[in-house]
Amino acid sequence: MSGLRQLTVSQQVGLLFLLLFGALLLVSAVALLRSLRERIDESRDQHERFKRELRALWIGASVFWLAWVSGPVGATLLFGVLSFLALREYITLMHTRRSDHRSLILAFFIVLPLQYLLVANRNFDLFSVFIPVYIFLAIPVVSALAGDPERFLERNAKIQWGIMVCVYGMSHTPALLLLQFPNHEDRGAFLVFFLVLVVAVAHIAQEAASRRLRRRPVARHISRSFSYRAWLIGALVAAFVGGLLYWITPFKPGQAMVMALIASACGTMGEFVMKALKRDAGVHYWGNRASVTGAVGLLDRVAPLCFAAPVFFHSVRWYFNLSF
Repeated sequence: MSGLRQLTVSQQVGLLFLLLFGALLLVSAVALLRSLRERIDESRDQHERFKRELRALWIGASVFWLAWVSGPVGATLLFGVLSFLALREYITLMHTRRSDHRSLILAFFIVLPLQYLLVANRNFDLFSVFIPVYIFLAIPVVSALAGDPERFLERNAKIQWGIMVCVYGMSHTPALLLLQFPNHEDRGAFLVFFLVLVVAVAHIAQEAASRRLRRRPVARHISRSFSYRAWLIGALVAAFVGGLLYWITPFKPGQAMVMALIASACGTMGEFVMKALKRDAGVHYWGNRASVTGAVGLLDRVAPLCFAAPVFFHSVRWYFNLSF
């Protein structure tokens, strides 16, 4: 541990990516050898699902690496593109009318760039309220000027919700790269890695617990696997993992566990909410067809992060009293 702390920040982050990609290479090699040796038709669906998940991990790790090597500005632009693609997936499956085009143009070409510009300039006070305050008031005004009152509230709520999740929530991820802690400068990549890992661990642990426990689902028509006990187990496992990773963060072990618990609990609840929206739209996946992440859409992959990132960001900033 003392040897790791003597490394420079760039060397520490480089070692992190070396371990990450090394683990992915090892898992990919083992999966390839197993698929060559065992060709069992009954496990074909399970094997295909595993390959999709592994492909998604490779894409996520590559995006994470690109965000680091491109610097704060490049990372902000990269996550801005991801927000654009996620919002496009969301809007494609929501029923909109011709009169909504003005609001959609505002969302895609004005709100989204301005939000990420505020992040890049470290205007965190304004960036925190820009969408929840100003844009939430501007969207219905623009929609009303189109002169179409049919399903007015429903249409505007869908657009506002899409902006909130795909733009506001996602934009907090590159903002973590720009947070500066005393005696912990330029280590934002570790915070992003910490957040992504604990959210992913919570999801995996929750799914595993739901299969083992076979508890009655809380909302059967939304998810047949979600239960309070499985959700709590997932959050607690993620908190334990977060406590083990305290050394890559500015947190102490107890603080790391609490922050991991908050982020993982919000992420898994956010995924549950997005399942409800998918049921409302009548689809199983946001992309509704094969996309860059496999058999599901981009928003399926990043939705937990979109819910966890803003809560995690503001919890960290509030607790450590970080000012800019």
